[in-house]
Amino acid sequence: MSTQSAEREFELTEAEFNRLRELVHEHTGIALSDSKRELVYGRLARRVRKLGLATFADYCALVERGHPEELQELANAITTNLTSFFRENHHFEELATTVLPQLERKRAAARRLRLWSAGCSTGEEPYSIAIVLREALAQLRNWDVKLLATDIDSNVLATAADGVYRADRFQGVPAERMKHWFAPATGRPAHFAAAAELKALITFKQLNLLDPWAMKGPFDVIFCRNVVIYFNKTTQRELFDRMAELQEPGAWLFIGHSENLYNVTHRYKLVSRTIYRRVE
Repeated sequence: MSTQSAEREFELTEAEFNRLRELVHEHTGIALSDSKRELVYGRLARRVRKLGLATFADYCALVERGHPEELQELANAITTNLTSFFRENHHFEELATTVLPQLERKRAAARRLRLWSAGCSTGEEPYSIAIVLREALAQLRNWDVKLLATDIDSNVLATAADGVYRADRFQGVPAERMKHWFAPATGRPAHFAAAAELKALITFKQLNLLDPWAMKGPFDVIFCRNVVIYFNKTTQRELFDRMAELQEPGAWLFIGHSENLYNVTHRYKLVSRTIYRRVE
């Protein structure tokens, strides 16, 4: 018996790992490097056990049969959901001080704004955007403002739609701001619920970015932060081209602090730190 199989409940062979990588890439677009083998084992061994399977080969066979429920479980297990309220705060400051004032003037006739949080995880990002919208556009009571928030992971999306968070999730958020937009959650000690004013702005939808998109746009602002870092360049290029088709020239795109569009797309130009605008 190998050392690996002696120490572990299941053995993950090189062939099984490579097949799982292919399946993950095929269904989610995520490109897993060799260094992610331990992550794959740790996250999927629980799934193999729960299903009563004997080997990872059995699990690969199950996924290959295309059961929608198991494809979703695979996506949920592999995706990483590290987020926080007002993460990379300069984006939200730029949204409040530069982007929204310009959009207010540009959209004065139509009185319509559309934003998209792509890869919204457990919801901290779209709620942060909604707070900025409510604070910066407080005078625009009669405007049609909507924020679409999507993610591939059904579990984190349920948390986002619930809008209830532990108190420690608000570290770094000014107390007055938190108190204004979140109230103690009924029956859940040390948890706080998003205000109805915020939830009214947001529509949560499950979306695999590799699949066809039902939304038509145009989106004035897209947040796609710390998402495509897990994709290869070809997938990144395809996704940003598709996003560009849903935006008019001059519309804004926010990406993650460790991402850039160099050699990925010419549809956007850099205007500030990890902030881009759609070109003609």
